Amino acid sequence: MKKIFIFLAAAMLFNACGMLNGSSSKQSSTATQSTQTVSTSALQSGQGAGNALQALYTQYKADGNKYDYKNMQNVLNTVTLLANCEGLKSNYQDKTYLKEFGKGLIASSLGLVTQSNVETVTNSLVDMVKNSEAVQTAATQAQSTASTAASYANTASQYAGAISSLLSAFGGK
Repeated sequence: MKKIFIFLAAAMLFNACGMLNGSSSKQSSTATQSTQTVSTSALQSGQGAGNALQALYTQYKADGNKYDYKNMQNVLNTVTLLANCEGLKSNYQDKTYLKEFGKGLIASSLGLVTQSNVETVTNSLVDMVKNSEAVQTAATQAQSTASTAASYANTASQYAGAISSLLSAFGGK
């Protein structure tokens, strides 16, 4: 029952993050307001991604440099990471968005993402979400019954190689 509650909480978080990303794309009355909205959205998304990335990396190290996609906490952190990277799909060529997203990554990853590796990390995250429908699939599945927890594990397993590769890039931090 506890896992079902955690799953449903993650689904609501994921769905809410999707709504926030959708609202940031609305045009405002001035270019300045629009730029500030995008910058704030990118910074917040970067911070959320940085937190999730840090949590994933901590567990990756604890598991002997392995990404365990069957671990429910890893699944939740993966969903959180992907939800926060959703904006990268449509903004991966926007230098301002990427810069602000990178600032958020650096600020929230507790030294894991640094000025020297932020571009590489951001590019890896862009590659994970740019040409993928997995984020949308996960959002749709989150609205289903608790039996879709197995589907989340499957979605996480699809990203296992990419996330493991990304986490191994941090070396011995």
